[in-house]
Amino acid sequence: MSKSITSFLSHNLDKLGSSEPVVVFLHGYGADEADLPEIISHLPNQAWVSPRAPLSTGGGGFEWYQLTMENYTPAAEIAVATEKLWNWIDQVIPAQNPIIPIGFSQGALMATQLLRTRPQRISRAIIMAGFINPVELDADADCKRLKPKVLYCRGEEDNRISEAAVTRITSWLQTHTSLQLKSYSGLGHSVDQRVINDVSSFLLSKN
Repeated sequence: MSKSITSFLSHNLDKLGSSEPVVVFLHGYGADEADLPEIISHLPNQAWVSPRAPLSTGGGGFEWYQLTMENYTPAAEIAVATEKLWNWIDQVIPAQNPIIPIGFSQGALMATQLLRTRPQRISRAIIMAGFINPVELDADADCKRLKPKVLYCRGEEDNRISEAAVTRITSWLQTHTSLQLKSYSGLGHSVDQRVINDVSSFLLSKN
């Protein structure tokens, strides 16, 4: 787990206001930094960054930590991946600018890790087809106190994320955040226009 983030895409970072939030896209297993930004391409003024996960899955894809079918949430590896992601964010995004993590699948877990380690830095968060690290983290109590705004989107036909994992993340989000939960009939482990519309509304909302 010695590799760090070396590649990313970005938009409007050079035009940031002093407290303007920056979207941080966190792609899923086997994807790369180009996978998610299109979902807000119709919001041209939104500043964003999209890092490539540091580990190769082979075949041109990448992962945040080594993901196996036997263990989706190896706590030690997740902790190292989270530290490396924060180190990168600290180098790229000014400290005065809050961030909005948007993650899909394994990237959604990383979005929850950002939320659960430095909740004061998070403006709001978007979790798509996600799961969560089952261990308790030091800043979970801060999340419970601050109740950050979170949009959680999942397809009702998603068979990649187990029912137990869905129950776990839903329960945690309900008790630790101000949660908007959206489920979509007929949608599997993916994103469709309904998700994109809800993501846009959430980003534009002042509430």
